[in-house]
Amino acid sequence: MTTSIKSDQLNSWLDSNLKTFIIAGPCSVESEEQINKTAEGLAAIQVPVLRGGIWKPRTRPGSFTGLGNVGIQWLADAARAHGMKSAVEVANAKHVEDCLKAGIDIFWIGARSTVSPFVVQEIADALKGVDIPVMVKNPINPDIELWIGAIERIHNAGINKIAAIHRGFSQYEKNTYRNTPNWNIPLELKRLIPNLPVICDPSHICGSIELIPHVSQKAMDLNFDGLMLEAHYDPRFAMSDKDQQLTPLALSELIETLIIRNTDSQNVEFKDQLIRLRKAIDKIDYEVLELLASRSKLVNEIGLYKKENNITIFQPERWSEIVNTRKKYGKEIHLSEEMILDLVKLIHRESISVQTKVMQDE
Repeated sequence: MTTSIKSDQLNSWLDSNLKTFIIAGPCSVESEEQINKTAEGLAAIQVPVLRGGIWKPRTRPGSFTGLGNVGIQWLADAARAHGMKSAVEVANAKHVEDCLKAGIDIFWIGARSTVSPFVVQEIADALKGVDIPVMVKNPINPDIELWIGAIERIHNAGINKIAAIHRGFSQYEKNTYRNTPNWNIPLELKRLIPNLPVICDPSHICGSIELIPHVSQKAMDLNFDGLMLEAHYDPRFAMSDKDQQLTPLALSELIETLIIRNTDSQNVEFKDQLIRLRKAIDKIDYEVLELLASRSKLVNEIGLYKKENNITIFQPERWSEIVNTRKKYGKEIHLSEEMILDLVKLIHRESISVQTKVMQDE
């Protein structure tokens, strides 16, 4: 997988003097009083960017869908009055136009918009010639190509101040999180575009304030560049997503407890030890790859044997046996069941691919 964006084509626009870059504010701008009280509380704890929802793309009709244009100026004015930047989600060209007129400082593209190249392109076209930071949330489905495509469209419009926002991915079955983190996807995005700031949105991943500290800390441990959190001066009366909004005081306590880890160390002993351990890991990795190559040769032989005897590729009983025995052995050698399942599924998928090629070759 490649991308047309080169790292040196992006401008660093996050304030590097901060312990971690924080964007916070209510899910929705509900009144002039609400946004001002929230901004006052956030400014007191030195949050640099005030976010607020103006147009809310709700799942079901009848929900609060935002105040619309009347709220834009309230947000912009509240941010300026408290020495903050303002950030708003835009979903079409008209939103871009209205926010630019109001003097909004930062735009973001929501997860429901990122899934549609038509929507993103419309926003990109409206941004041509404009010098403004744009943040792109991941699409609601776990598709890194869509995410990269949206970022590329914004970059192709001449925007060089770009960041990605990881807000998790929708799933059919409910689990611990409102949106599954799938941390490997934003980490892969960071690998592909190293200078792209990646910000975590724990509020939408968690769906409840109880999980936010854990997810926020994990984002910091994974070297994310900042956090985007929903905050309200009194979440009890919020008109949308009240369960995932922090008070400014709660946000202050969260920021104070975050452990911000270094990306490097000048400790020579540490570096030498790390090099030694990494060399040992490299050696094991190459041995694993060689074993997988040997396994693939055996799979190819099995494919030929099945073809000669007119036997199907997939054997449910054998697959069930592999899953159960590998899970059991993995537990015995202290490997997590999740890792074992992911690994055997990946290997099995490759085995199916190898045998399919054998079957189709004349």
